[in-house]
Order: sequence, then C-alpha cells, then structure tokens
Amino acid sequence: MAEEPPGIDAEDKRLKQRPSRARYDKVHLALERKWRRRELKSDRMMREIVDALWDAFAGSPYSWCGFHVLSPDGLSLVPGPHRDQAAGAASAPQGARGRALSGGAPVIVSDAGVPDEALLPGTRSEIVLPVFDAAGKIWAVFGADSAEPAAFDEMDQRWLERILKHFRDVKPPEPAR
Repeated sequence: MAEEPPGIDAEDKRLKQRPSRARYDKVHLALERKWRRRELKSDRMMREIVDALWDAFAGSPYSWCGFHVLSPDGLSLVPGPHRDQAAGAASAPQGARGRALSGGAPVIVSDAGVPDEALLPGTRSEIVLPVFDAAGKIWAVFGADSAEPAAFDEMDQRWLERILKHFRDVKPPEPAR
C-alpha cells in the first residue's frame, strides 16, 4: 500500500473526495444541454437530475439521492425518482424533509448523531432542498444522503439550487390517482 505524503490527514482526504464546483458545473451543463433539445417535463427532469447526480457523486459523497413529491392533499410526501436504496412509502413530512418543506429553505444536517426517523439506515449527513413551481409554491423536495458526517455544505446547496431552479419553468407532475 502506498504511503501518504507528509501532511495529508483524514480531513484532507475527505475534502479531496468532495464534489467540486467543476464536477457540479459539468452535471449542470449536461442537464441544460438535454433540456434545450426537447420540451421540459417535470417527471423526466426529476429522473435526469437523479441519474446525473448519482452518476457523478455516488459514494463520493452520495449514498442516496432523490425526490419526494407533495401529495395532492399536502399531508404527505410520496417518493419520486431516486437512486440506490428504496425510498419507502408515502409519509408525513418529518425530519429535514419536513423542515425544508415547511420553511421553504434548504436544510443541511452535518452529523445525524441522533437517528431521524426520515433517514435511511447508515446516513450520517444529508441535504434537502425545496422544489418550487413558477408561482413560488413548493411541490417537492430533493434530498441527498451520505454515510459520511459533514458531507454537504453551502457549495453543494448553491449548485443544487442552480439545478433545481429549472423546475420554475415547468408544470409540476400530475398527481397519481
């Protein structure tokens, strides 16, 4: 096994594995190129976002990412497109998802030392962002989980907001009947 150069510690290694602005920019530009070529539809955009982010960041740091869509009655969040582990069934907004939904602002959980009933097993940190329509109404939340503590910060938030702002140009998906 190769020896680490002097001065490299665990924190330096963790930072090198984090998503960079360049990696987020690459994902963002690829999505924008796709979306310029055809009619924007929220269902397809959600799948494309999840797939692009998962392909770019799975394991570094994402252990799960996906959408939860607000039910027509506004009382629960229904799992939407996601990658890796199952997202579970529709549930009442709770934890970081509930706070992002009720507060209308991103939520970053740096160290989930106390288990949050909304977290998947093994999750140590997460980021959750509300998804807005053209009228400024929240119709979903996007979240990413990580098995590493403090995996997400304001840089991740800014890039994810930049990607999610495209939903303001499309209609939310039709509720399942």
